Amino acid sequence: MDENISPRRVKAVSLETFVFIGILAIGFGYTASVMGAGIMFKVIMNTAHDLLLNTVFLIMAMSVLAGALSSLLSEFGVISLINKIFAVFMRPLYGLPGASIAGAVATYLSDNPAIISFAKDKSFTKYFKNHEVPALCNLGTAFGMGLILTTFMISQGKEYVLPAVIGNIGAIIGSVISVRIMLHFTKKYYGYDSSQKKVKSKLNDSIEYREIRDGNTFQRVLDAMLEGGKNGVEMGMAIIPGVLVVCTMVMLLTFGPSTDPNTGAEVYTGAAYEGIALLPIIGEKLRFILEPLFGFTSPEAIAFPITSLGAVGAAMSLVPQFITDGVITPNDIAVFTAMGMCWSGYLSTHVGMMDALNSRGLTSKAIIAHTIGGICAGMSAHFIYMLLS
Repeated sequence: MDENISPRRVKAVSLETFVFIGILAIGFGYTASVMGAGIMFKVIMNTAHDLLLNTVFLIMAMSVLAGALSSLLSEFGVISLINKIFAVFMRPLYGLPGASIAGAVATYLSDNPAIISFAKDKSFTKYFKNHEVPALCNLGTAFGMGLILTTFMISQGKEYVLPAVIGNIGAIIGSVISVRIMLHFTKKYYGYDSSQKKVKSKLNDSIEYREIRDGNTFQRVLDAMLEGGKNGVEMGMAIIPGVLVVCTMVMLLTFGPSTDPNTGAEVYTGAAYEGIALLPIIGEKLRFILEPLFGFTSPEAIAFPITSLGAVGAAMSLVPQFITDGVITPNDIAVFTAMGMCWSGYLSTHVGMMDALNSRGLTSKAIIAHTIGGICAGMSAHFIYMLLS
């Protein structure tokens, strides 16, 4: 749909030109006043470079493997089987076909962009209406790095096993809310109406039967893996702009200066991932709202969900020190798991994922829906833990 939209024409220079210049000047001016102009640009370049080498290429590798797996699952009818088995659960809960569970599992085992390879597979998307495909971004993101995060939380001590499980339940609740809100937006965007139900009835043959590749079993396996992997490479390339631009900005607002190993003082060195720590300050100001919702007993705990907005991997690194300092409780672990999994750095991946799904116009809607879903995930985990404890 996005490709057919003609660009709008406006005056070459208008009020928004000067508003944009003002916002840009204020943003860069404030950041430069905190860390210095030279250090600021050095940090931006080093962060973007590190993201490209250590994050984008990692995501591309996962996309290649997930694409190969997706193609194999389609070739040998596994996705068709999953669709039949889980349709009874996925449609009432999420409003999506049963096949969508395959994408959720893939992201749970790896990371958010793994679902894009499924969304680009025609044998997978044939189960979806047009307005349902963009919602896969929210579904996949809600389970990103789930296995890694859950295992990490459990490894912190046996008392955190139950909270980690509760966190997974909270993430599922948050994912349902996020996807349902997103579907509300996509129905309006694609002009969905009841007449599309008639179109779906014509797809019965394609759902009951599947196309397979020529050749013997070995050839089919090889072709499926290579073609699926090729799609993964294309997806990995597609997310580079979104990850580098958005994630660099989020990191700059999330983290603070480095710590000098000799003196222990905080200093700016221009290293990657240094920043002005603006988001944690905002989180501290909102503590009076966030603590009753999530049950946090220490203001430091707010740093985890705030950091999860940019990268849940970075947020995980905060937990051991929190436990050592005694500033978090098992309830906090449940909330951390739920919000960390549901959000899983969505601010730094949603733009690229929606772009890869050819739904750039819905990016803001996807972010709004997922913000609400992540908050509901944390609240659900908190209240479930209170109920069980």
